Amino acid sequence: MPNTDYPDDWYAIDTTIYHRSVKMISAVTKLLSVKIKIHGDSQVQEGDIFLFNHFARFETFIPQFLIFEQTGAYSCAVASSEFFKDDSLLASYLQKVGALPHDHPRLFSLLAAHILRGHKVIIFPEGGMVKDHRVLDHQGQYNIYSRISGERRKQHTGAAVLAQGLEIFKAAIRKTYNAKNHAQLARWQEHLKLDSVDQLLINALKPTRIIPANITFYPIQTSKNWLSTGVELFTNNLSFRQTEELLVEGNILLKNTDMDIRMGQPIDPCITSTWWSRQLLQATTADFDSLDAVFAINASPKNCQQHLLGLYLKSNAINIRNQYMQAIYTNVTVNLSHLAATLIMHCIENGRNTISRSDFLTALYIAVKHLQHNTHINLHRSLLNPLDYNDLITGTSTRFQHFIHAAQDSELLIEHADSYQFLPKLLQEQDFDSIRLENLIAVYDNEVEPITAVRDTIISALAQCHTFDKKQLAAWYFEDECRDLIWEYHAYRKSQYNDINSQETAEADPSPFLLTPESSNSVGVLLIHGLLASPAELKDYGNHLVQQGYTVMGVRLKGHGSSPYALRQQTFEDWYASVLRGFDILSAHCPQIFVSGFSTGGALALKLAAEKRPQIIGVCASAVPVKFVNPAFMLVPLLHSANTLIDWLSSYEGIKPFIENGSEHPLINYRHMPVKSLYELRRLIEAMNACLADIDIPVLIVQADNDPVVAFKSATDIMDKLTTVQKQLVVINTHRHGILMDNIGGTWDAIRTFMCSCQPVTTCLTASADYATAHVSDKTTVTSLKQPL
Repeated sequence: MPNTDYPDDWYAIDTTIYHRSVKMISAVTKLLSVKIKIHGDSQVQEGDIFLFNHFARFETFIPQFLIFEQTGAYSCAVASSEFFKDDSLLASYLQKVGALPHDHPRLFSLLAAHILRGHKVIIFPEGGMVKDHRVLDHQGQYNIYSRISGERRKQHTGAAVLAQGLEIFKAAIRKTYNAKNHAQLARWQEHLKLDSVDQLLINALKPTRIIPANITFYPIQTSKNWLSTGVELFTNNLSFRQTEELLVEGNILLKNTDMDIRMGQPIDPCITSTWWSRQLLQATTADFDSLDAVFAINASPKNCQQHLLGLYLKSNAINIRNQYMQAIYTNVTVNLSHLAATLIMHCIENGRNTISRSDFLTALYIAVKHLQHNTHINLHRSLLNPLDYNDLITGTSTRFQHFIHAAQDSELLIEHADSYQFLPKLLQEQDFDSIRLENLIAVYDNEVEPITAVRDTIISALAQCHTFDKKQLAAWYFEDECRDLIWEYHAYRKSQYNDINSQETAEADPSPFLLTPESSNSVGVLLIHGLLASPAELKDYGNHLVQQGYTVMGVRLKGHGSSPYALRQQTFEDWYASVLRGFDILSAHCPQIFVSGFSTGGALALKLAAEKRPQIIGVCASAVPVKFVNPAFMLVPLLHSANTLIDWLSSYEGIKPFIENGSEHPLINYRHMPVKSLYELRRLIEAMNACLADIDIPVLIVQADNDPVVAFKSATDIMDKLTTVQKQLVVINTHRHGILMDNIGGTWDAIRTFMCSCQPVTTCLTASADYATAHVSDKTTVTSLKQPL
């Protein structure tokens, strides 16, 4: 029942306190670990009435702050009447920042007046927190659990009623203007405290728009936090409900949680969608001389026409409610926990209590790739950025492991060596206030249940995981490599990186490439570029190889082709992971693979060869930088340590984070070399040296005798450490470093001769039977060292 004790006009927003609150919220959110991201800038500008789902208490003041930050518009919000029962400091504060009690008898009129003044309105149409995220009943109808009644009920239509009333009053303003009733317009202007009648008319011409929005938190965590621990020190009588909220919502604030606020498409109140509703509105508009008269149409209609209009509006409000609730619930930002939870609940609901680890991970990956191409679903950025999900299928995904460990802690599943066992607790009914602690899998599953495409995709992926074409998986892996470059490029193209980026000269396409011949010889060649370069360095060579029947994969080493700042963040293990992903892609196409790397890529090629993968039939490493011509490079570990120390001691950059690089190929190579990358190169060379003796396949080392970057002794050192009986050193007579890219001295022919020697005669008819000593060209000598050294 409406509370008649409230003041009739309520309170105006205190702009001074409002601005202070905005500053305070801004400061607090910067200190907390929750990362707030809003999607839909145009909707924020366009909307009048904003609707949000409700899962945590603190989220009820975030939308106002974000809307003000983006538009400068003040927002009022509907709050529970319990906050206004006493004349408390909290009640006074809420009044001054635009909060109105939900049971105020003039609530709709007050909210409509705010909108006509240019303010925004925030409404939570669920009417309370929905802790279980369960919004569909067993018949697929939208409703939620009501704590007050203890039963499930429909969501509120208040936002629809408000929007309809506004449209009717705006129509009345326009009709009054056309009738030249200036006195009435002036009364409305004065009552609404507008600056002029013109402002009233401008607002009346603007269509009312409802913006449905969804707030999604990821991940949801239930472990102890310092907030809950601190409260326990000072009180021993916390209720279970209070404890639960401190644990779940405290973790949202304190433990690196993403808060995605996604604005849906605007909804039109559409009160004149039929010819008879237009006629009915036209006939009754003159009767409405105030906002109160508009919103009293159902309670006390003045005539038959108003009664009919009221019935229509009530029915229309239900339709609008259904529209905006569907939009709210289908604008969930879908994450990996949603997919995993949906897969688990599908399995256990269909009597499947165990699933192999391989099937689980493969099904999740297939689902991710399918959903990426579904434009009607909003994926969390971790399902769009390969850096976050490309280790999913190997089971090393940090996000997946976090989900599994949380499920184990809640006794929802058991992780075995090669399978997962789902426990009966998953299907047990949980109390509304305990479900977030006891069964987060059900909470995640409930949250995406309205998005039928998610469940359908998961079920389909599970059915496909045994029979899926390995070439399709490889195609997705390759797509991930291309996506990774795009994400990296955009991440490091911000203004803060312009000092280095603006001086870069590389223009060649840095994308990885996969080239397939018209007639394949069943042999693949994995090409690995050098430090500071990109796959473009070896693209011409790749085109040359594909013409000979080879399938060619040119990998992009992480951090290359985007920005030197991106490269500065990578380790040699990251580069090597890029090589392994490229190898997996090529393996789906070819049973035999030859690996060829240039410079740093050569070191990575040798490291891969040491893994004794049966597909690899041979390896070529060109210009591997074991030792440098410039002795200053030997000081790099010391310089890197100094940089690291300075970074640790202060917020300033290190003493010399980048070294300018004079490249032979400025359109391909970075102009600036991160000191850290040289340090990582030294680490890579150490790792390579340690495993050279493990290589037992044919190895070709190619080195220029007067390389301006890499000392010739690099090649002889590698040859000395190799123990394989099939090893060769090709010496190129040149003063250039880029011998492979530029095919100096017939380098490509030398490698081709060696590749043919690693293959059966039927796959390479032009191979030389005897390659102990040969002249590839006038400037190239091939020296064979068959015996171990």
